Amino acid sequence: MTSTNVNPDLESPSATATAQATQVADAPAPDKRRWAAFVIMTVAVFMDMLDGSIVNVALPSIQRDLGASFGQLQWITAGYVFAFAVTLITGGRLGDIYGRRKMFQLGVLGFAVSSLLCGIAMDPGMLVGARLLQGLSAGLMVPQVLSIIHVTFPDNEKGKVFAVHGMVGGVAATVAPLIGGVLVAANIFGWDWRPIFLINVPIGIVGYFMGWKFIPESKAPHALRLDIVGAVLATVSLVMLLFPLTFGRELHWPVWTIASMVLSVGGFAVFIAYERAKQRRDGAPLVPLNLFKARSFSSALGLMLVTFSFTGMFMLALYLFMQEGLGFSPLRNGVTLLAFCIGAFLTASASVIALVPKFGRAVLQGGAVVIALGIGLFLLVNSGEVGSWGMVPALFVIGLGFGALATPISMFALADVPHKDAGAASGLVSTQQQLGFTLGIAVVSLAFFAPLSSSAANSAEELTPQLRQELVVAGVAAERADQIAGSFKACTVERLGGAAEPGTSESCVAVAQDAQAKPVVEKFAAKAAGNTHSGAFDITLWVGLGMVVLAFLLAGALPRRLAAPQGAA
Repeated sequence: MTSTNVNPDLESPSATATAQATQVADAPAPDKRRWAAFVIMTVAVFMDMLDGSIVNVALPSIQRDLGASFGQLQWITAGYVFAFAVTLITGGRLGDIYGRRKMFQLGVLGFAVSSLLCGIAMDPGMLVGARLLQGLSAGLMVPQVLSIIHVTFPDNEKGKVFAVHGMVGGVAATVAPLIGGVLVAANIFGWDWRPIFLINVPIGIVGYFMGWKFIPESKAPHALRLDIVGAVLATVSLVMLLFPLTFGRELHWPVWTIASMVLSVGGFAVFIAYERAKQRRDGAPLVPLNLFKARSFSSALGLMLVTFSFTGMFMLALYLFMQEGLGFSPLRNGVTLLAFCIGAFLTASASVIALVPKFGRAVLQGGAVVIALGIGLFLLVNSGEVGSWGMVPALFVIGLGFGALATPISMFALADVPHKDAGAASGLVSTQQQLGFTLGIAVVSLAFFAPLSSSAANSAEELTPQLRQELVVAGVAAERADQIAGSFKACTVERLGGAAEPGTSESCVAVAQDAQAKPVVEKFAAKAAGNTHSGAFDITLWVGLGMVVLAFLLAGALPRRLAAPQGAA
C-alpha cells in the first residue's frame, strides 16, 4: 500500500504512475481488523472533542461546589486545550518511533485515569492538575488516529474514513453544551457536575482493552530516536505562543504576553534551523521539513489554520451572544447549535466520499462560499430579540459549508506523506487545528469584547427614553423615573461594557433597589443585553466573513485534484 499522491494534471500515464500501480498491486491485503480499530479510535476522538468544551457548561456548578476562583476556572477550561496543543507534535512523532498503537493506548489509559481524577477532585487545585493531565494524554492519543488511518486503510477507503472522523469531531464539539447541560441538570446520583468527567472512565477502560485486540501496530520502518532537543525547542516555542493566546485576555494583555508571542517567532526560527541540521546529520528530526515541500501538505496546513480560527472565533462569540445576550440556557444553546451540526453532517461525508474525488479543491472553495452565504443570512436576521428558530437557517447553511470545507483538509494534508512520517505529519495537522482554535478565541477579544463598550453605550442611549416612558406609565413619579433612567444608562454601559459586574456599581445598585420600577427595568436590561451583544456579534460576523474569503483563496492553492486510488483495496 502506498500513500495517495497528487495528480500532476497530465493525461498520459508516466513511468512513475506505472511503478506506483505495480506497488499497490503487490501490496499486502488490508488488515481485517481496521474497521473495528477505527470504531475504537473514533470513540477516543469523540471523548477528546467533548471534553474540550463540555466543562464550560458546568463552571457555575464547579465554582459553587469547590469554591474555585475565576483564575482557577480559567485554568480548568483553557488548561486542557493548552496542554493538549503543546503535546501534539511530540506525541505524533513518538508514535512513529515507539509504535502508534502503543502510544494511542497509553494516551487512552492516561485520559481515563485523569478523567477519574477530575471526577473525584476535592478542591480546585486537584481539578486543574487533572485537567492538565487530561490534555497531555489527549495530545499523546489524538495524533495517532490520523496516523493509523493513513497507514492502515487503502486509498479507496480513506474518503469514507476521513468523512466519519471529521463528522465525529464536529458533532462532539457541537453537542458538547447539550450533553453537558443534560448531565448537569440530571444531577445523577447527586454528583452534580462530576458525571461529565466520570462518563469517560468506563468508555476509556473498554477502549483500552479493545484497542490491544483490534488496532494493528505500526511504526516507522527504520529505527528512529526521539529528537529531544527538537522536542524541547518546539514545546517551549509553542508555550511562548499559546500561553498568551489562551490566557492573555483574562490577564488584560500585560506587556509580557505580547513579548512572549514576539519571542516565540524567534523560537520557531531556531527550531527550524536545528531541524534542518538534524536532518542533514542523521535524518531523524522531530519534524521532517521535507513534508513542507509537498504543496498538498503546506497549503492544507495554512487552510486549516484559517478555517479553524474562524470556527473557534465564531463558536465562542455565538455561545456568548446566546448565553449572555439572549439569556439562553446551556441546554437551549446546545439544541440551537444542532442546526449547524446537522448541516455539517450532511456535507462532511458527501464531500470526501463523492465530491472531492470528482471536483477536487473546488469542493472546499464551494464550502467557503456557502459559509459566506450563511454569514450573510445571519447578518440579516441578527438582532437583540432573535430566537432559536431565527438562527436555525443561518446555522444550518454555515454547517453545510463547514462540512464541505473543513472535513477534506486532512485528506489533502496527508496525500503525499510517507508512511514513516505519518505520526509527525498527523501531529502537525492536529497542532495546526488547535492553534487555529486558540487564535480564533484570541480574536474574540478584538472582534467581540472590544466593541461591547460602544455597543452598550448605543443600546443604552436608544432604550433610555423608552424606559422612562414605561416607568411613568407604571406609576413611577416623573422625577424618580428620570433618576432611574439615568442610573440604568450608566449601569448598562458599566455592566455590559465590562467595567463592572452586575450589582457592584452604584448605578446598578440604585436601579435594583426600586421595587416598583424593578419589573420594567429588568425588561429593558434584557433588551439592552440583547442589543449590545447583537452589535458586537455583528462585528464578529464581518471579521469571520473576511476569514472565509481568505480560506477560499487558500483553498485555491491546494492541488487541483487528489489522484484516484490505484489498484484494489
